[in-house]
Amino acid sequence: MTDLVTAAPPVVRRRTDVQLPSLTGLRFFAASAVFLFHSSRINPPLTPFRGSAAHWFSLVGTQAGWVGVSFFFLLSGFVLTWAAKPGDSSRRFWRRRFVKLYPNHVVTFIGTVVLLSVSVPWWRWLPNLLLIQTWFPTAHLATVFSVDQPSWSLSCEIVFYLCFPALHRLLAKIPPARLWAWTGAVAAAVFVVAVIAQFALPGGPVFPASEWQVWVVYAFPPARMLEFVLGMLLARLVLTGRWINLPLVPALLFFFGAYAAAHEVPWTFSAVAVCLIPLAVLIPTVATLDVYRRPSPFRGTVLVWLGEVSFAFYLVHGPVLGYVRSKVDFAVFGPWTAAGMVLLPFAIAVSAAWLLHTLVEMPMMRRFSKPASAVRDTAREPAEVAVASTAGGIEPSESGTG
Repeated sequence: MTDLVTAAPPVVRRRTDVQLPSLTGLRFFAASAVFLFHSSRINPPLTPFRGSAAHWFSLVGTQAGWVGVSFFFLLSGFVLTWAAKPGDSSRRFWRRRFVKLYPNHVVTFIGTVVLLSVSVPWWRWLPNLLLIQTWFPTAHLATVFSVDQPSWSLSCEIVFYLCFPALHRLLAKIPPARLWAWTGAVAAAVFVVAVIAQFALPGGPVFPASEWQVWVVYAFPPARMLEFVLGMLLARLVLTGRWINLPLVPALLFFFGAYAAAHEVPWTFSAVAVCLIPLAVLIPTVATLDVYRRPSPFRGTVLVWLGEVSFAFYLVHGPVLGYVRSKVDFAVFGPWTAAGMVLLPFAIAVSAAWLLHTLVEMPMMRRFSKPASAVRDTAREPAEVAVASTAGGIEPSESGTG
């Protein structure tokens, strides 16, 4: 098989040996943002709050889901590029990605069907099980967001992984002096998608946009691959020493400012485009905290552990929220009790994520992420995980950074 990575300059090799625990810790905040979004939903009524409290909680959380998904798509491209090594083949890469992603998905899929007594036609649940649901924008997106709704993003990730070896070879040919130009062009393409969706596609009352606008901007894999490619380019900027020396605080302020501004623009722009550049600034800024051994608020032991289970958390939080909502009458709660009813499913989801990570994700990776011959050769050595968890909240990383 063709190598994923061509020979790299020594400075690049040294930096790829650096682990990025701060990005692992940051991943949990992104996964929590997706939880915040779903737990603040008024329609369907997943929020335990009522009246003005529900309105303000929804206002805070309404952008969080879009931002969390975009973060993970960018991060996936970044960490896979960061961790790619000369001599790694496409087949080995695809094996690692499959055993990282699919067993978790199958277990969560079955758990969702059983826990929530999900009953949908086979032409909706089968694409979900096979992770091809984002190619079917029909029936008001009922197929795309069927069964365990967050799993739609894995359908995009599968496409990213299939394309990564070829994309990596192509992007590796870009001269370092031209990386910023390519980065700007890819970011601009995301805005072009938003413009096309806003002005060339029919509008409608969903999210609030038409099903076609939602599909093209939010769920169509080729459109979302732009974020993945942008993450790959950002990794190359750091690897080649061309990333700007931006402190963490300005990067965070830039992001939160964009998050607030996203409420004031049409959904076709707020879903991805408005927060794209701030996220694209934040990820490499946090990565350089580890590259250059600077202080980091995201590197603590507990936070890194939470980041490691964030992919599992991303998959299980939806069924947990749905189950709690089906068993509890939220209408009887006051504001403080309602706040507790947000924290309760959050804690349950973290516990379920730990179980999924420990009992499914890690054993599958240890057993199947390497060819059988390699597993036999290392059978007497301490277990070593080839791929650490990412993005999942959207899926994985190759270097423990997700």
